[in-house]
Amino acid sequence: MTAIPTPADDLATTVAKVTRRLLPFLLLMYVLAFLDRANIGFAKKAFQADAGIGDAAFAFGAGIFFIGYALFEVPSNLIMHRVGARAWMCRIMVTWGLVSAAMMFARGEMAFYVLRFLLGVAEAGFFPGVILYLTYWFPNAMRGKAMGLFYFGAPLAFIFGGPLSGLLLELHGSFGLNGWQWMFLVEGLLATIVGIWAYFYLDDRPADARWLDAADKRRLAAAIGAEETHKAAHGPTGTLAALANPKVLYFSAIYFVIQMSVYGLVFYLPTQVAGLLGKSVGFEVGLVTAVPWIAALAAAFVLPRLADATGRQRSVAAATLAMAGLGLGLSVSTASPLISLVALCVAAAGFIAVQPIFWTFPTSYLGGVAAAGGLALINSLGALGGFVAPNVKTWAETAFVSKTAGLYLLTGTTFLGAAMILAIGVAGLRAAAPVAKRSGAAI
Repeated sequence: MTAIPTPADDLATTVAKVTRRLLPFLLLMYVLAFLDRANIGFAKKAFQADAGIGDAAFAFGAGIFFIGYALFEVPSNLIMHRVGARAWMCRIMVTWGLVSAAMMFARGEMAFYVLRFLLGVAEAGFFPGVILYLTYWFPNAMRGKAMGLFYFGAPLAFIFGGPLSGLLLELHGSFGLNGWQWMFLVEGLLATIVGIWAYFYLDDRPADARWLDAADKRRLAAAIGAEETHKAAHGPTGTLAALANPKVLYFSAIYFVIQMSVYGLVFYLPTQVAGLLGKSVGFEVGLVTAVPWIAALAAAFVLPRLADATGRQRSVAAATLAMAGLGLGLSVSTASPLISLVALCVAAAGFIAVQPIFWTFPTSYLGGVAAAGGLALINSLGALGGFVAPNVKTWAETAFVSKTAGLYLLTGTTFLGAAMILAIGVAGLRAAAPVAKRSGAAI
């Protein structure tokens, strides 16, 4: 006898349609975003030599991106909440692609600083905008899985972007351009093209989607509307209330620590792998650099699903981040290149997989315009960790006269982040539970 579909089954079918339509495109956008902010790591040595930039200046320039990014996150996300995702995501991608391509003209420290700052300004609002956008389309109980799929973007940026960046670097001399100039030009223009495509592909809300039927739209409106009502009753409802909310500020502190650890790895992984192989950064190093991100891809698929299935998001997130810290510390404490590479795989896997689980905490608490402002604040303050990380790493290496001191310091911040996630469960810090859950608690 054929089973009669339940309302939950019908909602799952609708969400599956949304997943097939939106996630691949959002994933493509994130791949390009992550690649354009992190490809400077592949060009590090050649770019420094040609542009006349030292290690300290490179660290400052790599990190200043996050200053511009942080300053404009909240206003950018509030604008997207008002004008809609399709127009604003188009604007973000087109401008960041053009600025990224303009990096090919960078000469000297000041030009490097200005362009990296402008790249942060241009990209501001993209990531929290996507997180906010997902709250329009996915009920909370199904959002962790969706965010896990979206987070495939970071490892995919390195699985495919690493070899691509390495290959473009090997075009050195073609048409009178350096290899790093080809890398910035091609990867920046790709983002601009996809940004134009986004304007015609995305829909602002389920009600605007011609590819959903009326029943699908009603199901999503009922499920997400009930959650929004619950959030309004238990969390901040206005922008200023969200920005000053203690829970939001605590989530921001956690994300800051996570991002310090992540970018301590991201900006220096290519040169670290090159050192293990005894080669310069190019296509071969790009291929090997992709290996830790393949591990991260698998972790981003498995661990958010595990957290959703068990309802133990907090403990899974803390364990995942601690695992990443162990990997990062081991990668610089062993003399074996193979063990060091395996440790980097563990670190990359943990740093990527913890983030979609983390975002289920604030998105189960914030709704409406409070979500637009609060999610942007969390991401902007967290992004400052990307500014702090390379500069703290350089300071530690100089202060302790050790090339490993910086990564050991960042290992310590990783364990601090794991402890802070566990502390979410203490009185006064637990976020409000969502209205509907498939299994377990929200946090």
